[in-house]
Amino acid sequence: MINIGILVFQKIEELDFIGPFEVLSYVNKIKSESTNVWLVSDEEQIVQGYNGLRFFADYTIDNCPKLDVLVVPGGQGRKAVMENDKVLSFIKNRYIELKYLSSVCTGALIIGATGLLKDKSATTYHTAFDELSKMGVAVQKSKVVQDGKIITGAGVSSGMDVGLYLLSRLFDEVTAQQVADKIEYNWSKKL
Repeated sequence: MINIGILVFQKIEELDFIGPFEVLSYVNKIKSESTNVWLVSDEEQIVQGYNGLRFFADYTIDNCPKLDVLVVPGGQGRKAVMENDKVLSFIKNRYIELKYLSSVCTGALIIGATGLLKDKSATTYHTAFDELSKMGVAVQKSKVVQDGKIITGAGVSSGMDVGLYLLSRLFDEVTAQQVADKIEYNWSKKL
């Protein structure tokens, strides 16, 4: 079983985490009991997304089980998260054990705030290219960029592509394409 955590926080962009959640969970309909996908927040609370969606996380960063993959979404709330030492430490400490650390949209800036993206290639939402570049990151204009075990996705809808790309790495491209076909998503492996 592959354990996947998706970091959630106040004013998160909803599609940034719902897209990967759907894709990374859907694989269980093709390969039974292959992934656990959990939402992880900094504390027990009702989380409210930027557009008003309210939900609870499965775990806090204090009681989160071992993860193989951590996905860091973006949104307006990322500005406060970038200054939250507890969350940044969680990402840095978990990075060692992760197979992949991933981001969607401006979640790359949260990873950038940890220092883990310095001197690496990455992508983010197009209006945040300059901000990411100032963190010592070689910004690429691409839907998904992988540099080592860090995988970053561009704008909001890129969460679907990030999820499928992760499936292609965690399983294989055939499995990722099966998920894309089942959810009727036109996935281009040429990112």
